[in-house]
Amino acid sequence: MDYQTLFNTIEYLVLKHSPSGVESEINQSLLERFSQLGVEVWQDQADNIIAKIPGNTSERAIAITAHKDEIGMIVKTIGEKGRVAVRKLGGSFPWVYGEGVVDLLGDHQTISGILSFGSRHISHESPQKVYQEEKALKWEDTWIETQCTPAELESAGIRPGSRVVVGKHRKKPIRIKDYIASYTLDNKASLAILLALAETVKNPPVDVYLVASAKEEVGAIGALYFTQRQTLEALIALEVCPLAPEYPLAGDEKPVLLSQDNYGLYDEGLNSQLRQAATTAGVPLQLTILSGFGSDASIAMKFGHVARAACLAFPTQNTHGYEIAHLGAIANCIKVLQAFCEQDFSLK
Repeated sequence: MDYQTLFNTIEYLVLKHSPSGVESEINQSLLERFSQLGVEVWQDQADNIIAKIPGNTSERAIAITAHKDEIGMIVKTIGEKGRVAVRKLGGSFPWVYGEGVVDLLGDHQTISGILSFGSRHISHESPQKVYQEEKALKWEDTWIETQCTPAELESAGIRPGSRVVVGKHRKKPIRIKDYIASYTLDNKASLAILLALAETVKNPPVDVYLVASAKEEVGAIGALYFTQRQTLEALIALEVCPLAPEYPLAGDEKPVLLSQDNYGLYDEGLNSQLRQAATTAGVPLQLTILSGFGSDASIAMKFGHVARAACLAFPTQNTHGYEIAHLGAIANCIKVLQAFCEQDFSLK
């Protein structure tokens, strides 16, 4: 896959809103894309979108997951003047988004509003003054201006529990040389990898499930549901890998293979197979352990749903913010997993 085609696919996916638990917009797009690629696809009761590539034997199976939900906000209350108070949905922070357009996803209509922090031309008498110099901004200190009446918001189906995400025109990715920059590369770029695998992996030794998992950002709920019901020899999660001074990683075209995260160790045997697949594909890997991180795979393994789990990621700046990743790292994840899906899956 050339970089521009990959960029276009990610852009298409990024612009489909999918806050945790309200993922219908991305669901429809994924069902259509997988169907167009000629693979069997369905939606399960946990809201996962699952594509299946049949293997030479159906007595064994592996799965590759990429979560389709994104972080954002959830409505707490609606004030008399149509001001909306929100709280975090997943690992979101108001200072990351800044003031600007957000979309409130009502049951009947989407309404745009402005995430607001108050004026800056103020004195010590204003409660906003402390956020300039002394105190971190929290969701409790913010609000959304809609210029709608409570009745108009109610008519749109906006209520406590409604989801709120960054406005679509703010989410449109940009390309900087061989890099893509956008909100929600976590984990829309990984969905692009699943689509590429659905197109290119043919006749693998065992059944391969490509799972666009639901509600990962709030507890890997979709992946836990799937792995509780499907027996798997291995589960590989596709993810972003944070770039930070504490991790000796390069933000280039080399994917990252994890050995450990907050939920525990990944399987050494499976990681060895992925390293061999990378060698076969001619793709160098970076290796790391992470803190403050979890994936579908590590959570499913911790709870005993799978015996072997791994996480393959692409290095990303500004994770859970306006993220930046090398298109080559995303493309190389495809190459590694293509090679992996073609090799022997005997337990090692």
